[in-house]
Amino acid sequence: MRTRVLVGVLVVSLFAAGGVVAFDYVRSPPAPSEYETTTVTTVDGNDGTELAAVDVRIADTHNKRYTGLSNTTSLDDGEGMLFVHDSEGEYSYVMRNMEFPLDIVFVDADGTITRIHHAPLDPADESEGQLTRYTGHGKYVLEVPMGYTNRTGISEGDRLLIPNETADGTATPNRSISIRR
Repeated sequence: MRTRVLVGVLVVSLFAAGGVVAFDYVRSPPAPSEYETTTVTTVDGNDGTELAAVDVRIADTHNKRYTGLSNTTSLDDGEGMLFVHDSEGEYSYVMRNMEFPLDIVFVDADGTITRIHHAPLDPADESEGQLTRYTGHGKYVLEVPMGYTNRTGISEGDRLLIPNETADGTATPNRSISIRR
């Protein structure tokens, strides 16, 4: 009996701790001033012609990636968010608490655009589990206003040049190295 009580207390404690963490996590999204910013450039994958430059906020922590653009009311053309993952892999993105549709651009570790989704808003009453998942392969994900990739001619196979990012994925504050093949 004593073992059951201890196990029960442990389980309740873990759920309570998880609830507090989850509540605090959702309650404390990063402030805009907490994001570093940079400008990324997209170039044609065949001839290197510049297609567009995008001023981005960098989401490089779990909390920033989870929040994403949820607390943003709009983006102008040429503005976006760059999500940086620790390693290249398959990732899924959702339109959680979004007020405007997006283009979601997956980019592999060497800067090649691997997938572009045109993501409309989900219905307002969708639960977290019902949100549309946009999946792709990459180390980076660029989010820009929906239709921006069409207007600028950005397509799969084109390249994203990211300043201050080395080939091994570490930021270097005083150097600007574009990711290239």
